[in-house]
Amino acid sequence: MLLNCDIGESFGAWTMGLDEQVMPYIDQANIACGFHAGDPLVMQNTVRLALQHNVALGAHPAYPDLQGFGRRSMKCSPEEIHAMVLYQVGALSQMATAQGGKLSYVKPHGALYNDMMRDEAVLTAILGALGQTSGKLALMAMTTADNQPLKALCAEYGVELLLEAFADRAYDEKGYIVPRRIAGAVHHDTDIILRQAKAIAEGDAISTINGKLLTLEADTLCVHGDNPESVAAVRAIRQALTT
Repeated sequence: MLLNCDIGESFGAWTMGLDEQVMPYIDQANIACGFHAGDPLVMQNTVRLALQHNVALGAHPAYPDLQGFGRRSMKCSPEEIHAMVLYQVGALSQMATAQGGKLSYVKPHGALYNDMMRDEAVLTAILGALGQTSGKLALMAMTTADNQPLKALCAEYGVELLLEAFADRAYDEKGYIVPRRIAGAVHHDTDIILRQAKAIAEGDAISTINGKLLTLEADTLCVHGDNPESVAAVRAIRQALTT
C-alpha cells in the first residue's frame, strides 16, 4: 500500500506543513500548483525534495482560490476546468523536467476533488485534460463502495486510475468520507488511524460512522504532514504497513 501526502502548500513568507519531515515516509507527493497554495519557488523546492527521497511526483491542481485554500466550489465551466488543469499540470511538469524528474499522476485538490467525484461533467473535463498532457498521467481519485462507474469512465479516456482511501477520515455507507462539519468526521486517535490503515491495506472491512461494515478497494492511502502529531502518525502507519 502506497502513502501519498498533499505537500508544497507554503506560499511566499507563509509556511504550511512539515514537508521535510514527512517526505521520507511517503511514496507519492501531491504538489500544489499555485492556484490554492504554492508558488514557483515552493514548487521547485518541493520537487527537489521529493526527488531526493525517490518520491513519485503528482500534480495537485485546484480551483483558483488562494484565499479559501481551494476548499470552496466555483461555478466553472467544463472548458475552464479543462484549461486550468492543463495550466497547472504544465507548470509543475516543467519544474520536474528542469530537475530531471517527471510527473506520474494528478490528484485534484479540495473542492475540485469533491466536485469531480459527484459531477461527471467536472470529472470528464479533468480526464480530457489528462489525455492532452505529455506522458501518461494517472488520475488519483477517491475510492467508494462502487468504483465501477469511475473505472469505466477512466478506461474510456485511456487514463490509469489510482484509488485513494483515507486512514484518518470517517466514511458513510456509500463509501464517501464524512464532511468535516459533522462530529466524528476526522479521526485524531493514532490507534484508530492505524487500525483503519491496516484494515484498508489488507482488504478488511472498516466501520462506518454509523457502525456498518464497509470494504474499500485502494491503491494508496492519504496521510498528512501538517503538524508534529500528524508526522508521527505517518511514521507509525509506515511502520505498521511494513511489519
